Parts: sequence; C-alpha cells; structure tokens
Amino acid sequence: MIVGMNHFTVTAEDEKKTLDFYTGLLGLKVGHRPDLGFPGAWLYGAGPQAVLHLYFGRPVPEPRTGVIDHMAFTAQRLREVKARFDGSGVKYDLRQQAGAGTWQLFCLDPNGAKVELDFDASEKI
Repeated sequence: MIVGMNHFTVTAEDEKKTLDFYTGLLGLKVGHRPDLGFPGAWLYGAGPQAVLHLYFGRPVPEPRTGVIDHMAFTAQRLREVKARFDGSGVKYDLRQQAGAGTWQLFCLDPNGAKVELDFDASEKI
C-alpha cells in the first residue's frame, strides 16, 4: 500500500535561518509550491518530489507537535558536507554505523528538528 515517503513539514521559527540551513548548508533547492493561503516553501533534493515543506509565520504549537524523533536524508560527498558543517559552526555528530558502515551525520536545524544525513560506507572523510 505505501510506496514511499512523501515529505516532512517543519514549522520554521526563523525563515532566513531555516532556509539558509536547508538550502545553503544541506543543498536542498526551493521549488514549486502551490498557493496554500499561507507563507512557506517546498524544498527539493535531486528528484522531482518535494522532500521538505516549511511553514513560515505560523506559531509553533504548544506543546510542540508530534513524536517523530528525526528526519533522515540519503546524501553524497561526505568530505564536502563535513567541510561545510565545519565552516558553518553548526554542531553535528558524525559516526559510522556498526555493521553496515553507513556514515551518519546528526544535527539540529534552527528550529530544533533533528536531521540525519546518511552517506555510503565507501565514502572517506
């Protein structure tokens, strides 16, 4: 029945910082978004599907919504991404998964959402 993940949605407390993080640091691209009657952005990776929706100008729900621990993206060019993070000052935890060897970079976005970037085990730092 389910054929794939569609998208995650983040309520952005700071539009600029959030866009800088996801587009500048992670390399997602702002793309087509229909007029939904409120401000926001849809962000795209390498494919035609928006993977992240952002809400702007909406209050963060109290208590904060959901129980999802984190969002994970498949990524490439570990060495380049690590250098970007090192230059940005954004704190991260980089580890190699036991067994599979997948490289996992964990960080928090400007809104406190946990983000995981997964890189192939063959990549070198």
